[in-house]
Amino acid sequence: MRNIKIRLIVADDHPMFLHGLCQAIETEPTFEVLKSCRDGDEALRAIDEHRPDIAVLDMDMPKRKGLDVVKELSRRNIDTDIIILTMYDQEDLFNMAIDLGVMGYILKDSAVADIIDCVRTVAGGAQYITPTISGYLIKRSKRIDLSSDVRSGISQLTTMQRKVLHLIAQNNTSKEIAELLFISPKTVERHRSNICDKLGITGPNALLKFVIEHKAIL
Repeated sequence: MRNIKIRLIVADDHPMFLHGLCQAIETEPTFEVLKSCRDGDEALRAIDEHRPDIAVLDMDMPKRKGLDVVKELSRRNIDTDIIILTMYDQEDLFNMAIDLGVMGYILKDSAVADIIDCVRTVAGGAQYITPTISGYLIKRSKRIDLSSDVRSGISQLTTMQRKVLHLIAQNNTSKEIAELLFISPKTVERHRSNICDKLGITGPNALLKFVIEHKAIL
């Protein structure tokens, strides 16, 4: 039975690197590079036209960066799986890519060695991260678990306690919160104490530190 080809678009603005990467990919008989591209706009047009199984995109390309291509593909509901190539070992960029649904993330200094395993893994429906930065994925999982715990704690708060928490997050003092909620400052302090108990936090300014760290999910 004839093997079904995994069809790819590959984009990078460095000609020698792009050529070498395409050559490495096509050493695998079941992989087919439909087109190689030199910038983000060309890559977007090629993906839109050919609808490949996988697109391999450089993070930092002229005209349209790799993650900007990913955002536009999402906007157009094009479900090509994405592998990002990057020179940058930066956790914030990694998290941004994973948040956008990127399935493969490999550093360029190991791309030729990693690309075959990466494409196979992504084609099989799983994520592939360059082994040297796999720790980012572990840290991300821990943060997600922590966020779940935080949300669980917040769900236990009463309506009034949530109002107090939101007002603390807006940098209001206990006196200002009392005036806004038409309650006494002593009642606000009691709410603050009960919130800390439910969230399991202690120490000086614990509640203020908590809202600063978790403002995005309050």
